[in-house]
Amino acid sequence: MPATALEPQRNRPAPEDRRRGLILVGAMVAVMWALEIVDVAGGDLDTNGIHPRDVDTLPDIAFAPFLHAGFGHLIGNTIPFLVLGATVALGGLARTAAVVAIVALIGGLGTWLLGPEGTNHIGASGLVFGFAAYLVARGAFSRRLVHVAIGLLVLAIYGTTLLFGLVPHPGISWQGHLFGGVGGVVAARALDRTRRVSR
Repeated sequence: MPATALEPQRNRPAPEDRRRGLILVGAMVAVMWALEIVDVAGGDLDTNGIHPRDVDTLPDIAFAPFLHAGFGHLIGNTIPFLVLGATVALGGLARTAAVVAIVALIGGLGTWLLGPEGTNHIGASGLVFGFAAYLVARGAFSRRLVHVAIGLLVLAIYGTTLLFGLVPHPGISWQGHLFGGVGGVVAARALDRTRRVSR
């Protein structure tokens, strides 16, 4: 009986682990702002985005989410990245890092494979879509009341924006949004399975 009572607590991240997850999210935003300052100062970093089917730019899949086409673009991504990223970070550092890695990889590769040739894709919006999709899908997979409630809240706040972001529009990387979202669903499924196995 005592073991059963302690099980939910054991699966809950420690406050220190959550703090580390939040630090990771904050550090990523700090890097985005630092790189934008360098870019505006003449660093010309924005060319290092995802160039569909250009093999030489494959490594830039990891770099592209940190680059933005001006401070307006960066500000537009910073707020939802912090809000959704902080919510993901409540699951702890390892889970946050895993979600970021899975979303960045699937979102980047999907954009690289199916984006229009001769285009350059940058920005953290793919990660934002991935975070949102992860939080919604997590509730569907875990069926825990708190996860379902968070997923519904995400849909209520960001649902319209997410749908609009999937509509093809000049200057908008809907491929990055779509595959970022796919990455979020994959992350939710994979991490839910890991949680079930480790119980």
